[in-house]
This record gives sequence, C-alpha cells and structure tokens, in this order.
Amino acid sequence: MSTANVPLDVEAAIDHLMNFLSVEGVTGEEAAIAAAVSEALKKIGVPASAIRFDDANKRIPLPTQTGNLIVDLPGTKPGPRLLFSTHLDTVPLCAGAKPKREGNCIVSDGTTALGGDARTGVALLVVLAETLLKNKLPHPPITLLFTVREESGLHGARELDPKELGGPVMCVNVDGQLASELIVGAVGQENWEVSIKGLASHAGVAPEKGISATLVGAIGLAEAKAAGWFGKVVKGDEFGTSNIGIFGGKDGKPAGDATNVVTDYAFLKGEARSPELSFATKIVDGYEAAFAKAKAAVTDHEGATAEVTFRRAASYPPFKLAEDSPVVKRAARALGLLGIEPSYLFSNGGLDANWLDKAGIPTITIGAGQAEIHTIKEFVKLDEYEKGCRLGILMATLED
Repeated sequence: MSTANVPLDVEAAIDHLMNFLSVEGVTGEEAAIAAAVSEALKKIGVPASAIRFDDANKRIPLPTQTGNLIVDLPGTKPGPRLLFSTHLDTVPLCAGAKPKREGNCIVSDGTTALGGDARTGVALLVVLAETLLKNKLPHPPITLLFTVREESGLHGARELDPKELGGPVMCVNVDGQLASELIVGAVGQENWEVSIKGLASHAGVAPEKGISATLVGAIGLAEAKAAGWFGKVVKGDEFGTSNIGIFGGKDGKPAGDATNVVTDYAFLKGEARSPELSFATKIVDGYEAAFAKAKAAVTDHEGATAEVTFRRAASYPPFKLAEDSPVVKRAARALGLLGIEPSYLFSNGGLDANWLDKAGIPTITIGAGQAEIHTIKEFVKLDEYEKGCRLGILMATLED
C-alpha cells in the first residue's frame, strides 16, 4: 500500500479527535472517556464482545475509576499480532477543555490545556479500527490498548498483565508530536522522599532548644548541589538529571506554622532520571548521603539531632530499541511510503513504552500532532495528526 491509496477519511478522523478532546478524563478519572471510546468503537462496527477492561485499577495504589481498555481486532490475514497503544488520561489542567478549530490547528479557549496529550492517540486508534473495517484492509490480528493513569506515574501500563494482550510481537505507542520523530528509547526514573522530624521551640525566646526541620532540608539540598547531584548530573561517562519537587509539611501543608516557632517537621520529595537505572540509583544515593550530613549539621543545645527518614522507589525502567529492530524498521518503512525521513529520538521522560518494553513487547512511540502539552497554549497541528493516522494505518497493513 502506498501513500496515494491510504484510504483515510480526514474529516471523520478530525471529528473523532474533536469529540474525544471535549470529553473530560483527567488522570484517575477515565470512566467517561473510556465510555466514549467504547461507544465510538461500537458505532464503527467493533462488536461489544471485542471490547473489555482489565482490572489494573485494582492494583494501582491511587483511586482509579476504571481499568485499561483493551480491544481485540481479528486478523484478516495470517501474521503475528500487533499492538497499538495510547493513554486515556490527561493532566488536571485539561479539565473543562473546550476545543475549537483555528485554521490548521485545534486549540482550547485559553483557560485550560487542550488534552491533545494523548487524545490524538485515542482518536488515532479509533480511526485505525474504523479504516480497517470500513475498507476491509488486510491486516494481522491487532490489539488496541488504552491505558489509565499514564500522566500520574505510568500506572496503567505498569499494572497491566501482558497476558491480556494476546501475545503481540511489537507495539506502536501514540504519544508524541511529529510523525517523523520515532521515539526509540527513554530514561528510567527513581523517586526519593525524606521526612524530617525536628523539635519545636520558641524562635525568639529559646531558638537553641529547637531543631529546625526546614534547615535540615535546606542544608540537605545544598549538600546535594555541592556534590554535583542536583539538576544536570554528569559523573565520568554516566549522566542523568535530578530535581526536588516538593518541600513542605504534613498533608500538603507548609512546613511550619509560624515564624516564631522552630519548624518541627518537613517533607521533601524528588526524582532522579538516567538512561541507566543504576546511575539514577547513584544519584539518589547522593541525596541520601547529603541528608545524612544535614542531620549531623543541625543540633539543639544538648546536641540532639532531627529524625531523618529517607525512602526511595524505582518508578519505571529505561529502555532503548536498536534501529534495526523489527518495529523500528516497520515504522521507517511506513514513513518512507509517506515520503517522510525518520529521525530517532531518546526521551528524557517516561512513557507507557517503558513498561511495555519491560513486558517483552518492543515498543516504538510515534507522534500525531500534540504540541505545547501540559500548558494552556497546547494545540494539535492537524496536518501532523493526519500524517500520524496514515502512519498508523500503514504500520497495521504493511506486508511483513
């Protein structure tokens, strides 16, 4: 199949996208968008028996309305099963989005983000199914996967049971901007947090009797920075990044209650990323050592120190596909048919692809027009969305 005869109904594809952009579904609250996708699939001829939900939400450690949505499309020709994936949820800034067309773009009304991340993917997967069914295109067995809680920690993909997918040999994940940009790998991440229990005292009458949890936290961060573990981190041939995201108190409140009281509690939370998870672990080791130094540096008048509890957990593993791997070669072939030169990217952010690859399913991530994501300036570029749809159709129908 060449680009000239990819039978894409562009206006129908845009209608699907406009519909899904208008359905709210922030991370953890995906029931409404899952229902909208299920209904759209039934309308285009996918039998209800082929549409199901797993129970990943029961394993996700955060309240989640529904499991991952999984759709089985029987093959019309022999061949190994293919998987196409995307995520249902949006970031909270997308709540209440009102999409509208402006020339070659879809934008919001300027008060919210749009949700193109990754409603472009949601629409593309539905367009793929519709195009295959409507035009009776030959294709191998295909599974469509719509995950939940991607934006809040890749939880849907992490808790997915790969046995639910029917044994696909490769996956096309839709969660990028340009069709020409093939994301072939991504960093891994390890998270850390520290609880600091100091000792309150009157800051004017007897400050020396207190142990400032705020000061311990501040010194810990300064020690991490001085040792080269903050921000962009390079140690010999190893590199990564780190950040402190939260510095506060209990239950999301500020650390401390008043300026005249030595702070008795502080909570800090951060992350470390690297193409090698072992180096992300080293970065977190650096933070743990920094907070140990900070603990020793802050005492009361009797020499007592704060209670410092440091915790860490791997968030997701890194991965990288070889450019000659079957899924990368398939994507490059499809782009060639579209007259597009591929570029290969390594992402500094986590993707569902991290966990799908970990599950033994080599996964490439393609783009479909989302831009300026997670901001009120977010938009979808419709010519890139069209290219993404054509790319998806070609990847589903290429001869092996």
